[in-house]
Amino acid sequence: MPSGSVPSASVPSVSAEVPEAEPVAALGPDQPVEAAAACPDQPSAAAESEAEALRIEVIPLPGSPPLLNAANLLTLLRLALVPVFIAFLLTHDGQHTGWRLAATAVFAVAALTDRFDGQIARRRGLVTRFGTVADPIADKALMGAALIGLSALGELSWWVTIVIAVRELGVTALRFWVLRHGVIAASRGGKLKTLVQSLAIGLYVLPLNALGPDSVVDWARWWLMFLAVALTVITGADYVLRALRLRASGLAAARAVTRPG
Repeated sequence: MPSGSVPSASVPSVSAEVPEAEPVAALGPDQPVEAAAACPDQPSAAAESEAEALRIEVIPLPGSPPLLNAANLLTLLRLALVPVFIAFLLTHDGQHTGWRLAATAVFAVAALTDRFDGQIARRRGLVTRFGTVADPIADKALMGAALIGLSALGELSWWVTIVIAVRELGVTALRFWVLRHGVIAASRGGKLKTLVQSLAIGLYVLPLNALGPDSVVDWARWWLMFLAVALTVITGADYVLRALRLRASGLAAARAVTRPG
């Protein structure tokens, strides 16, 4: 070997084999969150948990009846029958026997819905705040329309219509006045008043004059209407007292809640 020459060292070649990247499988619900970065097209478990937390499910309160139930539908039917009744009553100035009989039939059906909607609501647990307010409004609309129509035809004195109308409108105003404190339910006297009013108005709507003059029938329906007016005034005074007591108790309960300590 010549001097000054550096021997050449044989360097072994190192071959580094890089393994091929395996495709990332689709993530299942039980795979770790760290693997989600390898599969951007699949939602992560954290994202699913956040979406689940943000999902709001509206569940009706237990014991709360639906608004459109059988009782409320009967109440709405009574309201819808009011213009039909008036149209039948005033046709041919109320002098046509057939139209008066049709008006009597419509009035009877509407009055019967007043009886059945309350029974259905109580027996089936369908009492709602809407029904409690709408039911007396439907009654007053039916009775008021009948009284005004009869007075317009000259078959009933206007003072009867005015007295009953003032009472009914006043009671309705009282109901809304104390609605924040509670609902004034119909009393037994109020139900009796409605029944007597319905019977008296039904006798006036019937075309009894077409059967010939009968002083007994005129006398009977006049006294029945007089009884209805008396019950109207008495029960109206009772509703005023009940409204005042309900408002006083509601204000007292509100003061007790806001009292410090």
